[in-house]
Amino acid sequence: MTNFKYYKISKTKKIRYLCNYYKKNLYIVFLHGFMSDLEGEKPKVFLKYAKKNKLGFLAIEYSGHGKSSGEFTKGNISKWTSDTRVLIKNIIKKNDFVLIGSSMGSWISLNQFKYFKKQIKGFLGIGSAPEFLEKIMWKKFTKKMKAETKKNGVYNLKHGGYEYPITYQLIKDGKKNKILHKKIDLQIPVTMIHGSKDTTVPVSFSRKVLKLFINAKKKLVAIKNGDHSLFNKKLQKKIIRELDLIF
Repeated sequence: MTNFKYYKISKTKKIRYLCNYYKKNLYIVFLHGFMSDLEGEKPKVFLKYAKKNKLGFLAIEYSGHGKSSGEFTKGNISKWTSDTRVLIKNIIKKNDFVLIGSSMGSWISLNQFKYFKKQIKGFLGIGSAPEFLEKIMWKKFTKKMKAETKKNGVYNLKHGGYEYPITYQLIKDGKKNKILHKKIDLQIPVTMIHGSKDTTVPVSFSRKVLKLFINAKKKLVAIKNGDHSLFNKKLQKKIIRELDLIF
């Protein structure tokens, strides 16, 4: 059974997380995707890897996701970035760490560099989707969909068997969190893993992320015929091998 914990940010806000404590060791910080949670395979696989390699581990479930408190429709990139910053600051404290961002988690990861530049020792992106709200989602909305979103404050988007309540405040907040024009000057390993058949987020997004890093040891791993989730058993081993190279 997975041993989840809760961190109380305020009287009304609790964030669920998964952790493996090590006082002075390097940590892995895993950040999940949009409308995802910590019940999936990725956090469990990375926790197992951390334990095997005597590394600290932290996976965060943003507010409005999974079992964390809050309504999803009231969340946005700024709030989820803040949730992440608070938990890193209070749980990892002064330890160094490597970020693993899945899809939207890569955007949240990139936002952490302004707070923890000295502590971040590597970054692994899986199907990275920075600025996806405007560049993928809003861009594909028809005039009618945009008008409904603005009028009602929310649009229920059906995609891949799921329904996503996309709020107008979420779209507007995404514009405030533009990251792809910024440069990050760090000599760290940065690996982007992306499926060549990803129909949700194009491989070009991972290429854009790599361009942000000026002096990093950069690498793009394009998975032939890979989709957006990139996490069957065979791919798990490939991703773990890339993680080994970072450490």
